[in-house]
Amino acid sequence: MADIYFSDFLGISPDLVEKYGALDVSLVGDLPVFVDPFLLFNSDNQVYQGLHDEIIHYMRFLKGITLSENISSSLVDAWFTFPEVRQNWLGFSRSGNRGHGLGKDFARALHRNFISVFRTFGEETVTRSSHLEKLCLIRDGVGRDTISDFTTNLIKQYLAEYTQVFASRYLPSSRRKKIAVQKTRFNYQTQSWVTQTFELPFLGNDYVLLTPKDILTKDEAWINRPELIDRFQDIAESLPDSVLRAELNDYLLRVLPRDPKATKGEIRKAISQAIEKYPHVLDYYIRDKEEHGDQAVSISKARIREVETWFIERVRQFVREYLDPGGFYRIPGNSYDEARQRLMFLKDVIENKGGHRIFYFNGQPIEREADLHILYRLTWFATPSDVSREVNDGRGPADFKVSRGASDKTLVEFKLAKNTHLERNLANQSEVYEKASNSTYPSLKAILYFSPDQLERVLAILKRLKLETSPHIILIDACDDNKPSASKA
Repeated sequence: MADIYFSDFLGISPDLVEKYGALDVSLVGDLPVFVDPFLLFNSDNQVYQGLHDEIIHYMRFLKGITLSENISSSLVDAWFTFPEVRQNWLGFSRSGNRGHGLGKDFARALHRNFISVFRTFGEETVTRSSHLEKLCLIRDGVGRDTISDFTTNLIKQYLAEYTQVFASRYLPSSRRKKIAVQKTRFNYQTQSWVTQTFELPFLGNDYVLLTPKDILTKDEAWINRPELIDRFQDIAESLPDSVLRAELNDYLLRVLPRDPKATKGEIRKAISQAIEKYPHVLDYYIRDKEEHGDQAVSISKARIREVETWFIERVRQFVREYLDPGGFYRIPGNSYDEARQRLMFLKDVIENKGGHRIFYFNGQPIEREADLHILYRLTWFATPSDVSREVNDGRGPADFKVSRGASDKTLVEFKLAKNTHLERNLANQSEVYEKASNSTYPSLKAILYFSPDQLERVLAILKRLKLETSPHIILIDACDDNKPSASKA
């Protein structure tokens, strides 16, 4: 069977990873889960509480340095920037585990914010504690993956120690290697990051870090900007500080669009302006989240269980029952033929062999392109082609680029039938991608539908675009009411 997860590669039972309390991560592509620092803060585990305290201690150090000294750009980079910790295999990368981390733009923005809107960070009186997530509430573009990357970097020593204990307990010495892990602990005496050595699981040319499930969540962190924006007007109305409440509501009356047809984007822009002008309101939002912290634990637990069901148990079953027995990973061909054959195989599995069940949870369809991306990526083991997510060159990224050198490239796009921009995308998007990528073959487009109405809409769009007979467009039926029963699939 193809190796996908940590336990597969190491030849150990998944039950050992489960018993230890860690997530059995995929070593093919990142899983869509994230470290939530609030789960450290809200935990009864004193070790976790200590980790949260250390995170806040470091943030206070950054603020203190920012306000007391005119530090050089090189020190800003050293203290404020962090690479993605790719060895924990969490986040958004569709293939592999290479993300962007916290680069210079983030570092310099954080440095500026300590001078302005976050001058009082670490001195809060409204909330029970300071929170790292507060730094990520002020502007768009700093989401769950950024918060997770930030937290992971600041607790890297703990994760390395946690993984080292597992490795020493369950893995033979041939599967472990002593690794010098950089930036695991900050030395406040020398004001520099320390490199420490750990004996960790080692696969291929890199080590692996395990993460406890009880500090992970899916979707959004408990304290997050999208919810803040959605609830902001209600928060403003209920502020206990009467002066702040009056000032903020007066400001909102002046900046919020009066047109009832105003777009969500216009409303979000006005609320963002209010947050920047009155950042103290963030503390009241965070206090409310603190007061309902028990919900964070139960919700994150349910979300991680969903990830385990969808992306581990069902994918493992999918590969074992449908992909591996047929020798599918050995399909040859040029990049276009190979990509199309693998799409057609995936279509057959979903439509005729019960594979559609991976898209359903509690009997309801979960319509996400990312789930189809993961399944398609699994079909590319043991191939001479290079399969990667297309680099975003400013005109938008394609989902996959399959290539065998500069003279043999094919792009693959996945769309949901319910996508409101489907017609425009089919009409314009692929041609732009092909030109940008110097693709040597036409793009392949797979469209996943979940109902007869969705199929009817797609067929009408293809007819208008004169694409109804195109061999480059693959329709995939994920309906649940027209498939073989589970006993026959």
